[in-house]
Formats: sequence, C-alpha cells, structure tokens
Amino acid sequence: MADVDDPTGKSVWDPLWDLQAAMDADIARIYAEAHIEGLKPTWVKELIRLHRGGPMTITELAAAVGRTHSALSQKVAAMRAAGWVRTVAGPDARAKRVVLSAKAESVVGRLAAEWRATEAALVELEAEVPYPMARVVSDLRAALDRKSFRDRIAGKLAEDPAWR
Repeated sequence: MADVDDPTGKSVWDPLWDLQAAMDADIARIYAEAHIEGLKPTWVKELIRLHRGGPMTITELAAAVGRTHSALSQKVAAMRAAGWVRTVAGPDARAKRVVLSAKAESVVGRLAAEWRATEAALVELEAEVPYPMARVVSDLRAALDRKSFRDRIAGKLAEDPAWR
C-alpha cells in the first residue's frame, strides 16, 4: 500500500520522464537490432564529440557537451567499463585524456547516422503536435527567466510548516 504522505509517489513531470525513457528504449532497440551491444543512448553524444574533436580531458568533454565535470566523470567511467572509451595520459599528471576505443571507432559513423535520423524523426514528431517540445522548453525558459526555479521552490517551502 502506498504511503499517502510520500510526495515522491507522483510527479507532474512523470509523463515527460516516462516518454523520454520510452524514446531512449526505442533507440536502444535500434542499436540491439543493429548488433551494437552494450551502448546506452545517453553516451552517443560524447562518443560523436570525441570522434569529431579528438581526445579530450573530462573537463573539455564536459564543456563540449554542456555537462558538469562530475557528471562526465561518472559517465566516462561507465563508458570505459563497457569498452567504449579508454583513458590515456593527459597534458599533465592530474589530467587524463578520454579516447574512443576501437569498438567505438568501428561504429561511430553509424552512431552519427542514428543521431541524424533521430533528429529528423523528432522534427517529424513535433510537426504532428500543436505545441512542440521545442516551444515548451523555450516558454519554460522564459518563465524561469522571469522567476527562477529556485525562487519558486523557496516560496513554496516558506509556506510549508514541515520545512521550518
């Protein structure tokens, strides 16, 4: 039985997260059908950027894909464990460079093709709905520019006796 006091049981954005997970699962099926095993769709952007930009430090790769160093460090560790990248000595003793593995090099052209096909499918999908996700994101960004998410949360917390 669900705990009625558990606020994590339902989120307004659950349908969005479920949709994203379903779309990622469809991309993963494309890889499986193409016999590209052990590849997560969330790694492809980094693999393509490494192919296009050459070996990069985690800091450089994080900047290239717009993520934090911490998030990319964890992702690189997972990609390395799965055999998609390796690390080599960097410009100094503190930094290592991330390099595509032979496994990644052998399929990166196909991954770029999948990326282009996915983007084209997204454009097609957005054309079928009256209010495309790109517009939703733009409108949400504008609303957050008017009042930050932090300020919105803080305002709600100020009204909640459990926060005090």
